[in-house]
Amino acid sequence: MLRYVIKRLFSGLLTVYFIATVTFLAMHFVPGDPITGGKARSPEIRKNLEQKYGLDKPVSVQYVIYIKNMLKGDFGISYTQQNRSVNDIIRAHFPVSATLGIFAILICTSVGIVMGSLAGVYRGRAIDKWGTFAVLIGISVPSFVFAVFGQYLITEINKFTGSTFLPVGGWGTFKHMVLPAIVLELSTLAFLTRLMRSSLLEVVNQDYIRTAKAKGLPQLRIFFSHELRNAILPVITFLGPAIAAITTGGFVVEYVFAIPGLGQYFVQAVQQLDYTVIMGLTVFYGAFLVFMVILVDIIYGLIDPRISLSKA
Repeated sequence: MLRYVIKRLFSGLLTVYFIATVTFLAMHFVPGDPITGGKARSPEIRKNLEQKYGLDKPVSVQYVIYIKNMLKGDFGISYTQQNRSVNDIIRAHFPVSATLGIFAILICTSVGIVMGSLAGVYRGRAIDKWGTFAVLIGISVPSFVFAVFGQYLITEINKFTGSTFLPVGGWGTFKHMVLPAIVLELSTLAFLTRLMRSSLLEVVNQDYIRTAKAKGLPQLRIFFSHELRNAILPVITFLGPAIAAITTGGFVVEYVFAIPGLGQYFVQAVQQLDYTVIMGLTVFYGAFLVFMVILVDIIYGLIDPRISLSKA
């Protein structure tokens, strides 16, 4: 077990290193000038800024400095936000994205498992057909479309009721989280529902389910003790990347709803060519995603006794 964990952690570190390297190269090949930012700069000011951010050095030297700083947990200073480091941005705004993400993942996990189970148990009936149609829409339609449509719908409801039924933007109260969380988890909910349905349909045809029915066990006991317990394993695997993706914030969703999370700052950094913020947030997201995948792999092996981690 320990050997497997060490091996997975080592491979995870290599993955994060690869992400950091590719991001660094991409930022230096992308067209645009982070120093000017669309503004006219005198040669003296430009030279001072290049020295401040180390852009006057060769790319190879910049890369070595970047990797050394990253190993120390230092992602550098923002080009556009005066005297503010990327670490400060992450510390200040990741809790906002995480709060919204946890709320969203709780909704989509509970609802997705229930909807997928109902669709699998009542296969071919109305609930299955309507559920499949809803899943198709959830997977096909981009999240920003749901965001705009949700804002329009809530605005009309607020006008009709003459009160603020739900805010359409901003942050600060539980009500501010409801609409963004629903929009953020829709695509994940749809995929999770489809995964749960297909997994359950595969499990119900196994020999041990037929044996349990032949023994005369109650249907509810068969469902919870055998069908659901085994069908939920692929869902657990999917939840690792899903939790990382939702918890770090839906970039466009946060921007549309004016939520001060990491997503909003990432979008602004791309628009303003703020290389250090783009690289720092990308590496942070990549490392968090790798960690969640490793964690889920370990949990999966502990939950499913058929998997021997020592032989994996």
